[in-house]
Amino acid sequence: MAKCTTMRDWLDYLQEKEELATINKRVSLDFEIAAVTKLLDGKKGAFFNQVEDYGIPVVAGVASTRKQFAEALDVSERELIARFQQAIDSPLPCEEVSSSVATVHQNIIEGDDIDLLKQFPIPVHHEKDSGRYITAGLAIAKDPLTGKQNVSIHRLQVSGKNRLGALILPRHLYNFYKNAEDTGKPLEIAIVIGVDPIMLLASQAIAPLGQDEMEISGALKGQAEKVVKCKTVDIMVPADAEIVLEGKILPHVREPEGPFGEFPKYYGPKSDKEVIEITCVTHRDQPIFQTIVPATYEHLLLGAIPREASLLRSIRNTVPTVSGVHLTLGGTCRYHLVVSMKKRNDGEPKNVMFAAFAGHYDVKHVVVVDDEVDIFNMEEVEWAIATRFQAEKDLLVVHGALGSKLDPSTDNGVSSKLGFDCTVPLNSEPLEFERIQIPGLQEIKLEDYL
Repeated sequence: MAKCTTMRDWLDYLQEKEELATINKRVSLDFEIAAVTKLLDGKKGAFFNQVEDYGIPVVAGVASTRKQFAEALDVSERELIARFQQAIDSPLPCEEVSSSVATVHQNIIEGDDIDLLKQFPIPVHHEKDSGRYITAGLAIAKDPLTGKQNVSIHRLQVSGKNRLGALILPRHLYNFYKNAEDTGKPLEIAIVIGVDPIMLLASQAIAPLGQDEMEISGALKGQAEKVVKCKTVDIMVPADAEIVLEGKILPHVREPEGPFGEFPKYYGPKSDKEVIEITCVTHRDQPIFQTIVPATYEHLLLGAIPREASLLRSIRNTVPTVSGVHLTLGGTCRYHLVVSMKKRNDGEPKNVMFAAFAGHYDVKHVVVVDDEVDIFNMEEVEWAIATRFQAEKDLLVVHGALGSKLDPSTDNGVSSKLGFDCTVPLNSEPLEFERIQIPGLQEIKLEDYL
């Protein structure tokens, strides 16, 4: 059973573990929240009690290590990917509750009374960001053709009292919106702010169209997510979320959005984007506003873990002896993939590389190593590259492939890709690639000698 069902459960857990820093000093929304969160990145979450003149606290960095995500699910770090795959395979239907018991419906703001910037402490994260951004909002929408819900995260620029500019990449939400826009209709949407790390993680699942990520979240927790129907749109949202913004994505309307500091640690450019009009806001009594500082470990790992689960599955379909995958922090948890495998046939590592490139367009460099190499230890991985790789025969180069449009080294997303076969040749001589070992090393206790 998971260690949390709501964000407040998780904050209590972090507090008990002394992994949550409570900041009582008055802080500014302009860069100060982002700066303090960045300094605590990978060490502690940040809870800001006094944010300018708002009576609402801000929380950031609630899960910034693999260990914390694993603890939330009550599994080991090594079991994390398998657990995620199981949840995708066996989603757990949500449990609907009435509005009277849903804490997110304790307060309701509608129509002209909505003023997002005055009502909520929405930060500016980076120097050249174009404004205040909601970065931890779960976008929940329903396919107008099938009625199935989808959950995702998008950067949302606050561009007016009740207006958001949204970067919507061509995946499920984009498909829903285009289906609605083709008929001249808006797409109903709910933006959910203030949820636990398990639900955040589930929202990033690379799941089939028609699969509701809240059902994946329930499966991860081992208990159904409690959901409630929104007040003004036909969408189900987490009943115990902190804040929900109800509204619609307007058809045939585009407005300037960006620049915005993104996960590759560069700015995503300004361009005309889709627009969300907010028609109703609901929130808990004394809500907590949640933000994710872009390019922090929290942001990167939220992208990495679900992608690793998807990549491991797709690569194993090609080479079943693959034992693990790791999207590295240095590769912004998107671009650099390390794969471990038990090689049984010459040429298999190159098949692994092709499968990895096909598995997700973001993957740019793939390093394939033998399964005794620890893929989470970059010193081990670099050692394998240094001693088991020769470019003449072990390098795969692919030009003109689709990559990430947020990678500034690409030509509008068109990228070259590299694969490194760092596995030991099957016909190598005895001792040629055998690691040196000191017998009894693991049993030695230094305190007996010093």
